[in-house]
Amino acid sequence: MKFKGLNHVAMATGDMDKTVRFWRDLLGMRLVASHGGPGRRQYFFEITEGEYVAFFEWTGVTRVPNKRHGQPVEGPFIFDHISFGLETEDELWELADRLIEAGFSCSNVIDHGFIHSIYSFDPNGLPIEFSVFVPGVDLHEHPILADREKGPAASEGPEPVQGIWPEPRAPFAEDEKIIVPGEGKSEFGP
Repeated sequence: MKFKGLNHVAMATGDMDKTVRFWRDLLGMRLVASHGGPGRRQYFFEITEGEYVAFFEWTGVTRVPNKRHGQPVEGPFIFDHISFGLETEDELWELADRLIEAGFSCSNVIDHGFIHSIYSFDPNGLPIEFSVFVPGVDLHEHPILADREKGPAASEGPEPVQGIWPEPRAPFAEDEKIIVPGEGKSEFGP
């Protein structure tokens, strides 16, 4: 199995207009798909070709309070932040200028060794990061696992370990591969 990247990450908003203004108009991500209606919409913004960030608009969703990116929490928790890659350091500085001018908080540029990043929040309180790879650092060719107290799984290295999970014993037969219509089918499909 070979993954092609991120298809989409789905978030929620109570104000799709503010969300469109931020993601499309401020960040420059094209609005490429939408479906639903008042109280239940879903909009997709294109990060790169074939990769999207999506938002559901649900009545009653309110902005989450800002939590510093990477700050530990206690209790039930599922998501810290999402980072979007940029091509050049100049684009990182340009985006920082745009965020600040539009009234959004923006961190200094932070050097993480393999990436330089800025941190902000969208109108929904979604913690977002924008990153540029440091020239000369190639994690694909040369992974850097620098945790000095790695657990047993990470100590096995960067490559997937075969045999950890069971192989499917009863794969779907051709006549069992049934695709059922879902939300959006009537707008996008034949």
